[in-house]
Amino acid sequence: MSDCVFCQIVAGRIPSTKVHEDELTLAFMDIGEVNPGHMLVAVKPHVENIYGLDETLAAAVFRTAARVARAAQKAYAPEGLTLYQANGVAAGQTVFHFHLHLVPRYAHDGMRLSWPAKNPPRAQLEANAARLRAALD
Repeated sequence: MSDCVFCQIVAGRIPSTKVHEDELTLAFMDIGEVNPGHMLVAVKPHVENIYGLDETLAAAVFRTAARVARAAQKAYAPEGLTLYQANGVAAGQTVFHFHLHLVPRYAHDGMRLSWPAKNPPRAQLEANAARLRAALD
């Protein structure tokens, strides 16, 4: 897509600082870095979100994520690593091209990720799981 910033990065029309590239994925440094080593792993074909990934692309993006995560561990020895991925405006997606953030983490680095746990009863969890199982392809 000509107006997609990540498609333009993949095509080389917008500069990026590449970490790793293969046939299906590109890992590059995030210009909005939280901590040193903060990378994005994007699929090369334009796929808006996780719902559009086929099994090959899903496997490729997580294979690349694991590989560059090990590189971040070796290079920076962070205390942890957060993978962040959002789908849709309500989830916080701002670039509508599938990508993962890999953020090396340290105590007191200021990054927060929290949600209001609702702790439903087991019967509700079972009903939710049954609904999901019925929806599986």
